[in-house]
This record gives sequence, structure tokens and C-alpha cells, in this order.
Amino acid sequence: MFKDVENRMDKSIAALKSELATIRTGRANAALLDHVRVSYYGSEVPISQVGNISIPEPRMLMITPWEKTIMADLEKAILKSDLGLTPTSDGEVVRIVLPELTEDRRKDLVKQVKASGEKAKVSVRNIRRDANDGVKKQVKDEGLPEDESKRLQDRIQKITDQFITEVDKVIEHKESEILTV
Repeated sequence: MFKDVENRMDKSIAALKSELATIRTGRANAALLDHVRVSYYGSEVPISQVGNISIPEPRMLMITPWEKTIMADLEKAILKSDLGLTPTSDGEVVRIVLPELTEDRRKDLVKQVKASGEKAKVSVRNIRRDANDGVKKQVKDEGLPEDESKRLQDRIQKITDQFITEVDKVIEHKESEILTV
């Protein structure tokens, strides 16, 4: 039972980290383009499936498509995304220069990070609630002793506290990344 709770909470942390990877900091990161989709032979696919993404400089992303015919679609997809980035193409590669973040933009990104952290905490707490409900069901249906139920719920709470602390660490790390000029 505890393994299941820990696995589900681990997945919440992984989802948070994945979501935070798409939030832009002052440095280039290939994960920034993870949610951008390109029209490729009639279907929408992630950019990573149509070309190679590299980081030649700290504030530049470079995409080398496997087929030159997709260049226009690649640029359109990046322009349409919510990233606010402008790609440039030389016929061979697409370059994206990340502009320096303004102070206001950094504050907005920190708010976005905190909101993502709160969603992760809610997810972890929902998992705790489900586990506690399972323990209460065992008390009712299987005659689990009350002191055993209390012990199990205390253990579930300790696991929850551990994962909430982990969420806080992840959020704190991302905030420091964003605020570092």
C-alpha cells in the first residue's frame, strides 16, 4: 500500500518537473519546445520528432530538421506557440535566440511556477486522502483495529510531508533559476 502511495506521489513530482521544464529561464533549454507541435505528413508531432535540437550558446536553440521541406511548418509552429519566440531560418537550420527576461516577466514566471507547485501539492494531498480512505474502509469492512488504522494514517502523513517538502525544493530551485540574471 505504501509503495503505491509513494509511486503515485513520485508521478506527481515527475509531472511537476516536466511542467516546469517548459517554463523559460534565462538559459536555453531544449525542453522549452516539448509542447510545441509541428504538422508533419498530416499529423501533429513534437519538434523533437522532426529534427535535432541543440544549444550552441547559452541563450540560443538550434533545430536541424531531418527534412528541409518542413522548415516553413517548423517556423510557423514556433511562432504560433505561447512561448513568444521568433525563429530565424537560413534554409539549413532554425535558430531561436532567447531574449533577456525583464524583471516583470521574471515575476510572472515565478507566479506561474508557484501555481504549478500548488497544483502538485493538491495532487499529493489527494493521493493522501485516497490512501486514508482506503485505511478507513479496511477498518469498516475488514475489522482493522483502530490503533493500527491510526499508525497507518500517521505513516501516510509522514510520506505526504516528505513529498510536499520535495515539491517545495523543486519550486525553490526553479525560482532561483528564473531570478538569476
